[in-house]
Amino acid sequence: MTTSPVLTRDQKDLVIIGIGEWSVGNAVMTSIGLGSCVGLILHDDERKIGGLAHVMLPKSSGKPGEREGKYADTAVMVLLKDLAAKGSKGCSLKAKLAGGASMFQNFSGNLNIGERNVDALRELLKANSIPIIREDIGGTVGRTITYYPKEGGRLIIRQADGATREI
Repeated sequence: MTTSPVLTRDQKDLVIIGIGEWSVGNAVMTSIGLGSCVGLILHDDERKIGGLAHVMLPKSSGKPGEREGKYADTAVMVLLKDLAAKGSKGCSLKAKLAGGASMFQNFSGNLNIGERNVDALRELLKANSIPIIREDIGGTVGRTITYYPKEGGRLIIRQADGATREI
């Protein structure tokens, strides 16, 4: 069962980011049902904007028409491009990661997609000199995240088991 994000009166617009989607700006953004998927947040505190991508897999095939937010390699690049178009500089960006759960405990190796997603994102962020300042990854339960760009990049995480925290 998923729960809706809690919004304050001044947050009229809520952008819902589905699998393989992304958004950039200063509106409140949410991504529901992150299991092995990872919510990638790039935040620019100077401009009070950021981006959220719902990353499903570590690497794209490079074929035209793929959803850029779906893969770690293309999601990082599309967020950087869209943030730069809004005036962000790479040196002012910081990252947060949430998700990457192991949803199939009885399997190992290549089926641990959550871990592979997180590893790919860490590598790409490091290559682009973007520090990961907070993360809430792993485990065996899904998460719903809500990101507040205007509030210093606040990220609320609600686990499928009911636990809630802020990073």
